[in-house]
Amino acid sequence: MLNILITGARGQLGSSLRQLGSVSPNNYLATDVAELDITDAGAVLQTVKEQRIDVIVNCAAYTNVEKAEEDEPTADLLNHKAAAYLAAAAKETGATLIHVSTDYVFDGTGHRPYTEDMATSPLGAYGRTKLAGEEAVKASGCRYLILRTAWLYSEYGNNFLKTMLRLTSERETLRVVFDQVGTPTYAGDLALAIFSLIEAGRYAGNEGVYHFTDEGVCSWYDFAVEIAAAAGHDICRIIPCHTSEYPTKATRPAYSVLDKTRFKETFQMDIPHWREALIYCMKRLTENNP
Repeated sequence: MLNILITGARGQLGSSLRQLGSVSPNNYLATDVAELDITDAGAVLQTVKEQRIDVIVNCAAYTNVEKAEEDEPTADLLNHKAAAYLAAAAKETGATLIHVSTDYVFDGTGHRPYTEDMATSPLGAYGRTKLAGEEAVKASGCRYLILRTAWLYSEYGNNFLKTMLRLTSERETLRVVFDQVGTPTYAGDLALAIFSLIEAGRYAGNEGVYHFTDEGVCSWYDFAVEIAAAAGHDICRIIPCHTSEYPTKATRPAYSVLDKTRFKETFQMDIPHWREALIYCMKRLTENNP
């Protein structure tokens, strides 16, 4: 039996993975800040040793892109230093670290899907701290898989899907940017991919950096239109607009499409299209909130 440590277990990805782990013959130890402070190196090492952890899945992160610009030290503590502490514990104990990262390590100026080996160039504090976390994991000498993903949403927590469902039910018009392009990714799909890797032991011998998103490409505007249509919110007219019309502290990548070829060829997994995943997630939301 394997012992798996999940950090950030109350977030979107962690919640999805925790649910899958509950039906596994392996032991999934789900933790969030109340159970384990991953910014405390000593506490991390003690937990990994005492629980005889075989695999660490780091779902924890500082993901507020705007606030990261105002408080980069706090973002760095969670996205960089905590990743380093988890990697150091994995190195000392022989565990494998599965570390979740982001499309924000790229600047988004490209026009073709980003491969794992393309040059990184984060635009802001969130991307910088996540990239620093990746580099710390690589430098630690531990066995690792870094999984970069993008545009996560789920039935858990706050996310674009839930915001659009609320706004399109309240407003007659809504403006959404059309010049940021990427792939909406259902957290349940990424969680299932990670769960499958662990359950089949496929993480062993396949160390490295991988990209994982759902299939397909769209803009935030396209995603919003699809959400409203699926929910039957046809009263709200969604209007495409430029990013420049909504200035923010954080600069976001204009093009966030990730090339999944390495992941698909290595692990031979089927990945749903984002539209299919959206319908499934909305069904789950309806079941949970009839």
